[in-house]
Amino acid sequence: MALAHAILAALVDAPCSGYDLAKRFDGSVGFFWSASHQQIYRELAKLEEQGWISSESILQAGRPDKRLYSVTDLGEQHLKEWIAQPCEPTPIKDDLLVKIFAGHIVPKEIILAELENHQKAHQKKLSTYHNLEQHYFQNPQELPESGKFQYLTLLNGISYETHWLAWCNQVMELLNQTIEK
Repeated sequence: MALAHAILAALVDAPCSGYDLAKRFDGSVGFFWSASHQQIYRELAKLEEQGWISSESILQAGRPDKRLYSVTDLGEQHLKEWIAQPCEPTPIKDDLLVKIFAGHIVPKEIILAELENHQKAHQKKLSTYHNLEQHYFQNPQELPESGKFQYLTLLNGISYETHWLAWCNQVMELLNQTIEK
């Protein structure tokens, strides 16, 4: 997937400024497609050149003008065509898995410490996802269609983090049993 598709997906429901898009991106699409604010701004310029988005300048008193971006009909059509195309599962690229694969060459405490760091990070993300679920998705059956689809991505994030934590606990338990022997 290109960053362009992630930006179109984030803009398709409502126009917003580049700054607001970057903030919205961080709290939605950014959970599964990361991009820096600088990358987002560069991509906005490209999307506008292609005619997939348009912008209008909003005058602001005492502050620089704001550009409000929205998806054009051409951009929405491109996004629909992209969504309709089959996609391949993303291959796993995870430094931690490589470290564990070759972890037998270092003391197990090194791997355990790395796992504990990852465990804390995944627990924090899972907590964030549960907070989003409680705040925005308490009654998923009552959501508008767009909200239901957004909820489906959140469910994937919750499932991923839950599975990751279960795997991490299993690995740590196995390594701790090995150390005790």
